[in-house]
Parts: sequence; structure tokens; C-alpha cells
Amino acid sequence: MAGPRRRFVWELDWNLLRTFMVIVQEKGLTAAGEKLSLKQPTISNALRRLETHMDCRLIERNASHFSVTPAGQRLFSECVALFDIVSGLPQRMEQHPGDLTGHIDIALASHVVCPFFDEVLAAFHRAFPQVTLSMTVASSHEVAAAVANRDASLGVCLMEERHPKLEYDLLYREAFGYFCGPRHPLFGRSDLSLSALRHEPYVSFKTDQMSGALWPVALLRQKEGFEGAVIGTSSHLEEVKRLIIAGFGFGPLPIHVVEDDVRAGRLWRLPPLDEAPMVDVHLVHDPSARRGRAEGLLLAELRQAIASHPLDERSYPGPGSERA
Repeated sequence: MAGPRRRFVWELDWNLLRTFMVIVQEKGLTAAGEKLSLKQPTISNALRRLETHMDCRLIERNASHFSVTPAGQRLFSECVALFDIVSGLPQRMEQHPGDLTGHIDIALASHVVCPFFDEVLAAFHRAFPQVTLSMTVASSHEVAAAVANRDASLGVCLMEERHPKLEYDLLYREAFGYFCGPRHPLFGRSDLSLSALRHEPYVSFKTDQMSGALWPVALLRQKEGFEGAVIGTSSHLEEVKRLIIAGFGFGPLPIHVVEDDVRAGRLWRLPPLDEAPMVDVHLVHDPSARRGRAEGLLLAELRQAIASHPLDERSYPGPGSERA
């Protein structure tokens, strides 16, 4: 681009073109000012500046006369075409969703098993294959902290304590049952009542307390008067399961997560077999965080999917599942 033309492009205030287009459409400076919520002197000044840039008269006007010059008519036509191009940009971007790039950091609590969540991720990847994701596993407390500190775009975790900066959407609900491993004396027995567990050694999560995220499990333990010594704890499901299978004691695990372990004989379901404690798992985000387009789209699609699916479709085990 030649020097003078380059200077013209870079020095022109493009808002002047929009103002001029409205002046012509409204057939007057006063009407244009009302349309744009600007005072009449501001509109007059904008027209003078544009005529200076164009080095020609665009509008002939006085107290009783208003007309667009031939040069002004040509410029108006170009302004309309330019406006049509700009107004169509969002639609043109949507026509090529595969062009979207970006990276999304997701922090998750240990062993999140949620087919509903997986389906949303799969659909997002099909629509935007160039967006990359990183998944970090941590305790629920650490997940919330990572989102609050903006080290993660969003999180999936239990809600130990509501963080004032964050918003929580109920992503799914899971039922917890008590289980023991093959080395436990109660393994394989189907004639048990809850009282049989009362004095048995116990393995659980660090949040298995009345003030923690697993308070429904803690409430049942308190209600039934379990007095067994707590032999092992962890913030991670896999490690709690490891200790249970190793015979350290019995403990709580999400029923749908360990179905394969039960079928393989690594775990045995203990009472209660009905009315298992239910625990909520949340999608967590910071509403004040500045997001890239990819992050914003994934969050929006997750929240839309949550809003459009009843909770029983996001509860595990679901209706009709076999009891472990």
C-alpha cells in the first residue's frame, strides 16, 4: 500500500464512517444525534473531520436545506457495504467452528466418573478439534483453590465449603456404599446388618466428617454409632480403594465407580443396600474470570447441558441399574 493511502487508513477514525452513514439514513444531523445519543455539535464535528480526511464536500446543508453530494453518495454506498461485512462477521466465524483454537485447563477431583460429562466433552471436541485440554487431578479443596486462583479454567469437585468467588452447578449425584476387600472377615457375607460394622476398622476420605463434603456418609456413620478405629485416610479415591482391598478396614466408595471391582471379586458390598448416602459433585467456575473463547464455549455448553437434563439422568447408579 502506497504511503499516502497507508496513512489515510491508519489515521482515519472508523467511527466517523458509521456516523456519516447514520446522518444520511436519518436525513439530518439533529436526527442522527438522537439516533446515536450524541449532541448535535458532536455530529457536526464528526462530519467536518470526515470531509477533511476525504478532502471533499460530502453533504450540503443549511438551516432549510440538506442534500448528499455525489461524492457523499458514493461514500454512503461503501459505508453500507462495509457495515454489512462487519455485521456478518459473527455468522462467518460460526460457519467454521473447526478454526477455533485455544487451551483449556480443567481441575478434577479424584476419579470423576460421569458419562454425562464425558458426552459433553466428546461433542465439544468434535465441534472444535483444534482446542487442547489439560486435566489435573487434585483434592476437592485444591480444585476449588485452582479455579479461584485462575490456575484452572473450571473444576469438577465436591463442595467442601462454598468459596465466595465461585459459582457451583450440580453436575451429577452419586450414591456411596460401604465395601470391604477379600481379606476382610465380612467379605462374601450376605446376611449382615449395619450393626455388624459398628466396631470394624474404618478406611475413608479426609472429607468424611460432618463439616466435610462427604457429610451424608459421615451422618450415616454417626447415626449408626460406628466406633471402629480409623486406620487409613486419603483425599484420592484410588488410594482409599487400595487400602480397602488390602484389608485395612471397610469404607465408603461411589457405587457406580467400583462396579467392575465388585464383579471381579476385589470388593464386596456391605449394608446398607438400600437408601445409600447421596453425594453431589459440582461444576465450579469463577464468573469474574476473563476467558478465552474456547474456555467460554465449553463452560457455556456444560451449563446448558446441565440445565437441559433432569437430575435423574445425571445420578449414578441410574434408574434400573443392578444393585452392586
